Amino acid sequence: MPDKTRILFLCTGNSCRSQMAEGWARHLKGDVFESYSAGIETHGLNPNAVKVMAEAGVDISGHKSKHLKDLSEVQFDYVVTVCDNAHESCPIFPGRTRVIHVGFDDPPRLARQASTEQQALDIYRRVRDEIRAFVEKLPQALEEH
Repeated sequence: MPDKTRILFLCTGNSCRSQMAEGWARHLKGDVFESYSAGIETHGLNPNAVKVMAEAGVDISGHKSKHLKDLSEVQFDYVVTVCDNAHESCPIFPGRTRVIHVGFDDPPRLARQASTEQQALDIYRRVRDEIRAFVEKLPQALEEH
């Protein structure tokens, strides 16, 4: 059996969006992709991201916030930047790595404006579902960007 395609979801702090993307990719596309996530910084794992992913049946509670340099030994086929800051700060990847930008709203930033915890969690759920929709279209979605 050939090696799986290696995909990295890159975000600013590897706390929310990239973690959700890695979780969805492992859950939905584990037969096709070897999935990773990292940040250009590390901000720790966002508890609301863990909560809304668990609601959808995906456990990311064991994930750790990783810096991109922690994965320097891995040769990625694709790097998907999931936030504008990571896209703008994305380093050059050697070899055949293809970098694609698919931006998603930042739940922690948007949730600061929420007046209730329910409203805040609804923001996380919306972004979770948008990321799931993207991951469900893999690998075809990689060719569209």
